[in-house]
Amino acid sequence: MSTYQTIHHDVLVIGSGGAGLRAAIEASAKGVSVGMVCRSLLGKAHTVMAEGGVAAALANVDDRDNWRVHFADTMRGGQYLNNWRMVELFTKEAPDRVKELEAWGAVFDRTPDGQILQRNFGGHKYPRLAHVGDRTGLEMIRTLQDHGIHQGIEIYQEHTIVSLLKDGGRIAGAFGYDRASGSFKVFKAKAVVITTGGMGRIFKISSNSWDCTGGGIAIAYDAGAELIDMEFVQFHPTGMVWPPSVRGLLITEGVRGEGGVLRNSAGKRFMFDDIPENYKSQTSTDEEEGWRYIQGDKNAKRPPELLTRDHVARCIMREIKAGRGSPHGGVFLDIAWIKEKISNAPEHIKKKLPSMYHQFKELAGVDITKEPMEVGPTTHYMMGGIKVDADSQMTTVPGLFAAGECAAGLHGANRLGGNSLSDLLVFGRRAGEFAAAYSKENPETTIHPDQVSELMKWALAPFERHPKNGNAFQLQSQLQEFMQSLVGITRSEGELTEAIDKIEKMKLLIKDVACDGNRNYNPGWHTALELNHMITVAEGIARAARERKESRGGHFREDFPEKSEEWGNMNICVKKSGADGMEIKPKTKLGMRPDLEQVIEEMK
Repeated sequence: MSTYQTIHHDVLVIGSGGAGLRAAIEASAKGVSVGMVCRSLLGKAHTVMAEGGVAAALANVDDRDNWRVHFADTMRGGQYLNNWRMVELFTKEAPDRVKELEAWGAVFDRTPDGQILQRNFGGHKYPRLAHVGDRTGLEMIRTLQDHGIHQGIEIYQEHTIVSLLKDGGRIAGAFGYDRASGSFKVFKAKAVVITTGGMGRIFKISSNSWDCTGGGIAIAYDAGAELIDMEFVQFHPTGMVWPPSVRGLLITEGVRGEGGVLRNSAGKRFMFDDIPENYKSQTSTDEEEGWRYIQGDKNAKRPPELLTRDHVARCIMREIKAGRGSPHGGVFLDIAWIKEKISNAPEHIKKKLPSMYHQFKELAGVDITKEPMEVGPTTHYMMGGIKVDADSQMTTVPGLFAAGECAAGLHGANRLGGNSLSDLLVFGRRAGEFAAAYSKENPETTIHPDQVSELMKWALAPFERHPKNGNAFQLQSQLQEFMQSLVGITRSEGELTEAIDKIEKMKLLIKDVACDGNRNYNPGWHTALELNHMITVAEGIARAARERKESRGGHFREDFPEKSEEWGNMNICVKKSGADGMEIKPKTKLGMRPDLEQVIEEMK
């Protein structure tokens, strides 16, 4: 039997993106020993790919903005399935977290009078996104890392956690391995914070990084944590569609925030044709008024390209399916047209959208200052995930916390653009604070050697099997294919049932998956283990999607295309049942506080 190394910390943070770094910084500031595990190298977290900005009601560009408007926008965007207490904390605390990031060295774009500049984004009533061109996530990670490395945090790069460890009902630590050497590691900790991001790589077309496979959600589920809202997957309306090598790569909503418009093959702005009833009072069908809004006219209504992501994605799919798409199966996103309005348009576009300019120039041979981009929906974000307490971010398992995309509740049925980066800051900080407090208030846990021995045996099993059901990469590709086709943007009872049947069959194949070679940096072995997590999250999504018999936010059912009043107050909870069972249970949402209901009414 293999050996393992044991490492001790008070708080272990799994994940080194924005939420993980902010949690580690806060926990360390509280005087406890903090370890942080990242699957890749520090600085390679998926947060760096966030482009558009950080949503916070700073009111630097429009003084009518405040936390109450941000609260109402976020609740409406989430179709009122959000955890209202999380939304309250989030909208109240986001401005301070952005100012704190600035104090730590973040270099935001500025207004003429030197304040943090804010831009328009879909679903936000006023310009609200603090940004650094279209590289905001990169600047956030740079700032948090530069600040965090001086806080005494131990960082374990290129390590993967495959299971959490428990002592009775409490979390006791985590079990994983060094990706380079294959050596096993046991991290003993009184509190664990999961900040592992999303699961976009379960689908074929995705904007997500290679490591966004839902691993953190799966290990929390396996440890007994409850999941919620798993059916709500956000498909960003604008990903690259050509060439095939970069299909799905994100095109920031900032392009539309700066004036980009969507057209079909006939050159028509098709978004004018379908504006939801609850957004008609704020949305213009007049091109000139939409442009005045982009330019900062406080009396103008926003263009329909800045409606919520779920709606825009479905409108794009409608045009493609109707045969009005672009040559490579998308539609056209045109920012070059603003040369009709601005004399120095090419320089303006390069300044505001430098990454987009270089991305299309280098990867697709397209100059976005002169010609339109081809775009189409791409799997982007998980609204659902691990259920957490709004104030502390603790899961239903004592000692286990979660923050960021892997944690659920803030975004409800659909996330507004820009809310993700401020989510990382607000709830990363809270998770770190309360994890540190928990570690101080509770006694040491015990790591049980038998539990570790069983995990090592399970982890090494693929080396001892003979391949007979395809290798891990083939199974991963098959999973991505059927999740894309059967559990994608539009869903139906028949397709979801077919997906669940395929998932059940694949679970058996995964149990037999094999790998060869040795443990030294072996991607085949890593994928063989990771498939267990991917299939768990895929099943949670498919089963919750079949359970919710309505259409709402990021969940659209062709057989139930309307919202249901009955389902409008229900969250679907997913919990492990027995050795291999999955319990799906709708639960009624907690009623909103009267003063917050009043905020919603006032903002309508």
